[in-house]
Amino acid sequence: MAAAAKNRSLFAVIISIVVVVAVVAVAVLVYMMNRQATAPAAAPTSADGATASVTIDQESGAIRVGSGDQTVTEYIDFMCPVCNSAHAAYDDTLSELISNDTITLEIIPTNLLDNYSQGTKYSSRAASAAYCVAENDPDAFYPYMDLLFDNQPSENTEGLTNDELVKLAERAGATNSSSCITDETYADFAAQQTTNMPIMPGASGRATPTILVNDEFVSVASTGFNAENDLVANLD
Repeated sequence: MAAAAKNRSLFAVIISIVVVVAVVAVAVLVYMMNRQATAPAAAPTSADGATASVTIDQESGAIRVGSGDQTVTEYIDFMCPVCNSAHAAYDDTLSELISNDTITLEIIPTNLLDNYSQGTKYSSRAASAAYCVAENDPDAFYPYMDLLFDNQPSENTEGLTNDELVKLAERAGATNSSSCITDETYADFAAQQTTNMPIMPGASGRATPTILVNDEFVSVASTGFNAENDLVANLD
């Protein structure tokens, strides 16, 4: 009986050790998962000493086009049809304001509409592709943005494939961005940018496009986008 009691005690000790090890393992796993979830996503950068007209702001993550003292900031989603309408309405005026050094245009691609691409996360992939081109082929970024809107897929479709995103980048003049696009290198960064997107006063949540001029929200009239009223009139 003494031997049996001893065996039971030994068994209890072993079980206790196993339980403790399991609890510690679970705690470590939870810690690592939480750490991974909260860790900053890999961010795109501009090349050291870059002199291109397109750079990436390391603080905000905005893709900056031009060098004017005033800013026009646009949070966009490449699957957002309203963003496409804004781009069409503003494009000529923005190009002029950039070329005469009046403004710096800040483009912040987001993945707000990821749930509208049948599981392919097109918004994330397109945003990542835009960041890839801005980082690796900065002079091709604006033409690439034009092509992404010109070839915008409809909501609730799978969107363009990564290979198609690469082909559009090549059409825009990008020669160094293919692997970055196919690897979806900055998809997590696009998600982070979406989380950081400001909410317009009075709105119920985040929406694209969100437009700011000199850090002040722009309220678009119900009649639609108008570059003179929405942008130029709000410049200093």
